[in-house]
Amino acid sequence: MLDIAAELHRWCEEGRDFAVATVVSVGGSAPRQPGAALAVDAAGTAVGSVSGGCVEGAVYDLCQDALRSGRAVRESFGYSDEDAFAVGLTCGGTIDILVTPVPAADTRLRPVLAAALSAAAHGRPAALVRIVEGPAELLGRALLVRPDGSYEGSLGPALDRTAADEARALLEAGRTATVGVGADGGRCGEPLTLLVESALPPPRMIVFGAVDFAGALVRIGKFLGYHVTVCDARPVFATARRFPEADEVVVEWPHRYLDATEADARTVLCVLTHDAKFDIPLLERALRRPLAYVGAMGSRRTHEDRLRRLREAGLGDLELARLRSPIGLDLGARTPEETALSIASEIVATRRGGGGTPLTGARIPIHHDVPAPLGLGPTGPVGSVA
Repeated sequence: MLDIAAELHRWCEEGRDFAVATVVSVGGSAPRQPGAALAVDAAGTAVGSVSGGCVEGAVYDLCQDALRSGRAVRESFGYSDEDAFAVGLTCGGTIDILVTPVPAADTRLRPVLAAALSAAAHGRPAALVRIVEGPAELLGRALLVRPDGSYEGSLGPALDRTAADEARALLEAGRTATVGVGADGGRCGEPLTLLVESALPPPRMIVFGAVDFAGALVRIGKFLGYHVTVCDARPVFATARRFPEADEVVVEWPHRYLDATEADARTVLCVLTHDAKFDIPLLERALRRPLAYVGAMGSRRTHEDRLRRLREAGLGDLELARLRSPIGLDLGARTPEETALSIASEIVATRRGGGGTPLTGARIPIHHDVPAPLGLGPTGPVGSVA
């Protein structure tokens, strides 16, 4: 549900009645992962998606039914070989959906969801825990958990502390997942399934080098949901006018900026400067930090010279293996826009554990069952765009 937080937060502020359908589990090949949501208000306006189109109509109807009945319901959708025209996933997978009514008059569930939606919409870290499998009277109960372990709402007195601990751990990892617990808060008692949705501020993309390629990379980085910074030591090039879509434009030596700024395991660095006096001090620091992705533009000759200089600076083979250079996947890119697409494709493949292999004729999954955490994909240089 937090994937459509901005719109639902607005609905809450406007006092709209709505119902929200959330994917709570998937099996086989399914287009959306747990946490994906479709919401429908009392006027019939819809936002979001749970299946990429296969079952949206049926889920829309379930939301309207839930608004009328006031009851949460769980429903499964799959593909039936016996009845190919039945409502289901043509991709062959299965999804379980929880549909929850959220009327404005609800004084128990609505305030918790509104607080979670507000946090997600404003980039504040929070985890939303809901009971998605168990007794009908418990379905949809919610708990908002903050990074410090404090929480708001209740799943039940015996369950709140356990749920908050599980949610805090998943929030620290930036993961959305289901957790099985007992109704007594332990591993005994009637089994319940909790869905924990984690919302974190957008990950950072830092683009070093205020060059033409950077402008295109800023645009695609914003499209992918990154908070994008452009950094260059040359004030004549590093201007907000040249990069109006960047969240920040910084005039500073790249290595000094990296030393002073906040960067974590979700941060991606794209080094486009093509200049050893900028690149080497920057990469020497970057490759020693647990960043998600570090890529550097340049020819293969530039890459070999860069490796030599970095070894002289004291970096070892394991650190150098993290460097994506020449940057990007082999798409045959020429223009700044094509090059930005090549770089972004490599970042997505790294984040999701993909190999960049064409799907046509390949016997590999289209949707990876367990997406790789950002920064834990394959390592080593791939392809060339310069």
